Amino acid sequence: MPRFAYTGRGASGAVQGELDGADANAVATLLMSRGVTPLQIAASGDGGSADAAAGGGALALFQPKVQPADLMLFSRQLHTLLRAGVPILRALAGLQESAVNQRFRQVLGDVRRSLESGIELSICFAQQGGVFDNFYVSMVRVGEMTGRLDDVFMRLFKHIEFEQFMRQQVKSALRYPGFVLLAMMVAIGVINALVVPAFANVFKSFGAELPLATRILVASSNFTLAYGWLLLGGAVAAFFTLRQWIAQPSGRRVWDRLLLRLPLAGRIVQKATLSRFARSFALALKSGVPIEQALSVVAQTVDNAWISHQIDGMREAVERGDTILRAAVASGVFTPVVLQMIAVGEETGAIDELMEEVAELYGSDVQYELKTLSQQIEPILIVFLGVLVLVLALGVFLPLWDLGRVTLKK
Repeated sequence: MPRFAYTGRGASGAVQGELDGADANAVATLLMSRGVTPLQIAASGDGGSADAAAGGGALALFQPKVQPADLMLFSRQLHTLLRAGVPILRALAGLQESAVNQRFRQVLGDVRRSLESGIELSICFAQQGGVFDNFYVSMVRVGEMTGRLDDVFMRLFKHIEFEQFMRQQVKSALRYPGFVLLAMMVAIGVINALVVPAFANVFKSFGAELPLATRILVASSNFTLAYGWLLLGGAVAAFFTLRQWIAQPSGRRVWDRLLLRLPLAGRIVQKATLSRFARSFALALKSGVPIEQALSVVAQTVDNAWISHQIDGMREAVERGDTILRAAVASGVFTPVVLQMIAVGEETGAIDELMEEVAELYGSDVQYELKTLSQQIEPILIVFLGVLVLVLALGVFLPLWDLGRVTLKK
């Protein structure tokens, strides 16, 4: 039996190795059953495809990225064409010609050529260097096995549409607080670098003893001016060190767990992540994906590394024979509402429908909390700004009042 080398993505990240199989499709099917999305499969010892992939990756650096909007439109159009009875190769050819994104046009061309050579559609998607994520590839694989590709593409369209909507909601909610914080930081920098030194020179010319608030303000300004570049360099070094640490799987899990504990934002992040999990899990189950494989796929699509790790632990527990409820309780991820829904779903055999209800429930909660996030942050910003103004007022005007009193006495 031929031996094939493969690279892919699993719940723990990138994986590679070798497997025996009748052909590349058989190896891909085996990998998918193990929760690994194949990215490249080649006969063992064949380095040509790897070199080509590396060259393609270098060229892709200078091309526009494939955006979620491109995938959303592609899924909707492909659903319509397949529903109308258009053959898949003809549908892909038409979508390739109409694609606006140059990079996506090339991707569709590669997919069509691979499909013509006899490779399955899901494998063609998986070989496109991360353009189609694990969840997308797995759902297409299910559509191939069940003969319901058109339905799968419609579900993928709705899934991506919901994801885009949630991202826009988050950006909209954080835009105003972010602008205010940036303006405050710029104001503090200007005051420390320009305003306070000017007042300090005036106060020094009078030779009077300065109040405590003014001394603190002047000392802060002097420290900023003397060590400003050092502070900036330290901040940049800390940023890149933190970024490097977060890039490690263990660091990313710790960081994402800390995000869940943030005031205000942590609750929103948790609910948004649980909504995404429930929606993806329900979609996979409705499409006929076995529970173990569905958990494996969903674990790779959740954008919180700690929750993803816990969901993968759920999959291992279910494979050992535990119920979904017991595995979910042991994970420590889910709220009582989700656990109750899982319990009822297991008893009634309608866990996919109840997961959809959970997704709708938390989706509505997230939308409401995002709309009110600015209202919750505003009082905090106002208090912080008030303290800043008070410190500046005391530091600048107290010595002026003291000097005025001294002048009047004279």
